[in-house]
Amino acid sequence: MKPLFIAGPCVIESAELLDAVASELVRLQRTYDLDIYFKASFDKANRTSLSSFRGPGLEKGLAMLDGVRSKYGLRLLTDVHESYQAAAAAEVVDVLQIPAFLCRQTDLLVAASRTGRTVNIKKAQFLSGLDMQYPVEKCRESGASEVWLTERGNSFGYNNLVVDFRNIPDMLKWTPRVVMDCTHSVQRPGGAGGKTGGNREFVPSMALAAKAFGATGYFFETHPDPDNALSDGPNMLRLQDLEGVICSLL
Repeated sequence: MKPLFIAGPCVIESAELLDAVASELVRLQRTYDLDIYFKASFDKANRTSLSSFRGPGLEKGLAMLDGVRSKYGLRLLTDVHESYQAAAAAEVVDVLQIPAFLCRQTDLLVAASRTGRTVNIKKAQFLSGLDMQYPVEKCRESGASEVWLTERGNSFGYNNLVVDFRNIPDMLKWTPRVVMDCTHSVQRPGGAGGKTGGNREFVPSMALAAKAFGATGYFFETHPDPDNALSDGPNMLRLQDLEGVICSLL
């Protein structure tokens, strides 16, 4: 199976940011014949603090994502947090992503699946790979055209995650497309004084380890200037480094 890549900024900050990342993804797609999806969130509903930046919201955010599709021809992925968002998002994007904390929310899974779009379910930080049989079954029984699973680490005490790479072959029992989220897996949730920290220097190693365990896709949040990003900066990959990491996996 050809490896799949999902990449983009954590949240929609501006049209300029979307252009910067999308243009680089198009270049990489053409240079390496990649199977790639552009990812950005219109709303970050699970930020640590009420004062944290969440994004432009559903209507404006989807319009901006639609602009990326029109201008660059990229396929799109975005996450939905509530059932009512699924139908509207499905009119714009190719893949609806279920956040890890919400992967057991039946109504959300059913609403996403009924759109007919591919559903990417991120494995919760408190579940095993084998546990993901049941979210996959909910989606398939609700009409999802295709279901992917994504590994993003497990809670390890407070403010820390650890990746058990055995989850990748375990999840391959339920679906042939298992993605490694190489950037969220190096987060330190809530570990930076009211916001989430992270260790982006481990992202390339996470990707290579996941390849060794059979991952069929890779997820990278990326930003031209992650140290000044409005969400998840400490764990995002610098845009200039994305090509090298992708080349190491090809």
